[in-house]
Amino acid sequence: MNNKWKQIVAISAIAGISWLLVQNPYTHIYLTQLTDHSVVSMKQEDELLLQIKESTKKYEIAPQDARIDSVWKTVPAYNGLRVNIDDSYKAMKKEGGFDKDKLVYQQVPAKIHLKDLDPAPIYRAHPEKPVVSFLINVAWGNEYLQDMLAVLKKHNVKATFFLEGNWTKKNPELAKMIRGGGHEIGNHSYSHPNMQNISSQATREEIRKTNEVIEAVTGVKMKWFAPPSGSYRDETVKIADSLGLKTVMWSVDTIDWQKPSPEVLQQRVLSKVHPGAFILMHPTESTAKSLETLIINIEKKDLDVVTVSEAVDEERLNP
Repeated sequence: MNNKWKQIVAISAIAGISWLLVQNPYTHIYLTQLTDHSVVSMKQEDELLLQIKESTKKYEIAPQDARIDSVWKTVPAYNGLRVNIDDSYKAMKKEGGFDKDKLVYQQVPAKIHLKDLDPAPIYRAHPEKPVVSFLINVAWGNEYLQDMLAVLKKHNVKATFFLEGNWTKKNPELAKMIRGGGHEIGNHSYSHPNMQNISSQATREEIRKTNEVIEAVTGVKMKWFAPPSGSYRDETVKIADSLGLKTVMWSVDTIDWQKPSPEVLQQRVLSKVHPGAFILMHPTESTAKSLETLIINIEKKDLDVVTVSEAVDEERLNP
């Protein structure tokens, strides 16, 4: 029975019209049953729709704008969620009852984004986003790189490698291997200076020259800059921004350059890891031997290991 016929039957029942009965007295029983069924069905549908509409208050999440925090500096935006009432209704209609697991959501974008903020370092992704990123700074440690790449490939994990320009020039095949593994590549200066102490002109040249070398070797146009040893001043960040790069720091440090045992390094990271964490590491023996254990245990915490670009993306995960 189509919707138009249902409406006619329902109207007839409400108004007390019995023209069908006049034509055929035996239709009385059928009409009564049909009308009762239609009224019940319409009532169930109305209740379902009402439940879905009421659920919006409980399950919807407001978007969060990007902002500058006094401690964490740049905090990326994070989308909110809105219940799509029509699609949710369609998803539940067949079952005839409300099921929160069948709610259909749509992302609600923030109003202020990273690009709208003044230049400031980024120490982590949004603290509600269930991801972490490996920041692998490369200026030495060639002997451990291939083992680390093999572990990342085994677990289908993509990291962000910050390459020194001079290292890239001397090791183009390794740089291409990193890129070939699908990893993200960032700028780690050209000669690993203390960026806090060098002139503005030297800062610009360090970043610009590295951009050119890495792009020539890998074809990648970079958007992230990691200052050597985490040393910078406000002007460093502004110069990087003028060259199209955001400055990246970290919230968890392996301190792997001190050559800790794998057990010490793993405990150090896993005791501090958090949603949105940027984990700093280098191609060292300690990290190479710890990497698989870190990946396994981080994922056990329901955190995905992703690149910096994926981590700061505003899309809300696991709605």
